[in-house]
Amino acid sequence: MSVKENLSVIENSIEEACQNCGRTKEDITVIAVTKYVSIARAEEAIEAGIEHLGENRREGLLEKYESIGTKAKWHFIGSLQSRKVKDVIDQLSMIHSLDRKSLAKEINKRASQPVPCFIQVNVSGEESKHGLAPDDVEEFVDLMKNYENIQVVGLMTMAPHTDNEEQLRGNFRKLRALRDIIRDKHLPHAPCESLSMGMSNDYAIAIEEGATHVRIGSKLVGEEANQ
Repeated sequence: MSVKENLSVIENSIEEACQNCGRTKEDITVIAVTKYVSIARAEEAIEAGIEHLGENRREGLLEKYESIGTKAKWHFIGSLQSRKVKDVIDQLSMIHSLDRKSLAKEINKRASQPVPCFIQVNVSGEESKHGLAPDDVEEFVDLMKNYENIQVVGLMTMAPHTDNEEQLRGNFRKLRALRDIIRDKHLPHAPCESLSMGMSNDYAIAIEEGATHVRIGSKLVGEEANQ
């Protein structure tokens, strides 16, 4: 299917999820995860009306940026190595994977203006996943006040890959509750109003539980070999 056709299905699903929880689709930012597709497919996403693209590797981001440039807003959604920050910081609109002081220090050093960042939280506790433990998030947010080029706009998590809806909802609810605690502190450096959670298999559930940014790859742009 074309990206446009896929997007139509997803938009209908988002609208239904929003109706279920009293929200509007304007509350939701769809990020097309293009890490497994070609430049041509990413360009097709732009033509279909998608404004936000997500990459998780320096090389993939820079390769696509060379062709697409500012026609998209670029999100870094994978673990970002501190030594690679200097190569991508000027291209990025948002970073979804801030999870350690060394990375914050490098972002602060290399950025020419405040960078909107999500703090990545390992809500599920899986060893295979990056992110801070939930109990460490408030202290980390407080530490971020020392970095003038970091703006904590929200929290991000990757839920377990499971069909267990209650388990998924539980993870998303924990992140939302943690977000609410931080948001309600009204910190100038950490408004923390957003939630980046939900992917191809669980974005509708994530939206019902409060997601503002969903990262959709296979169901939107698909996957292509040799990428």
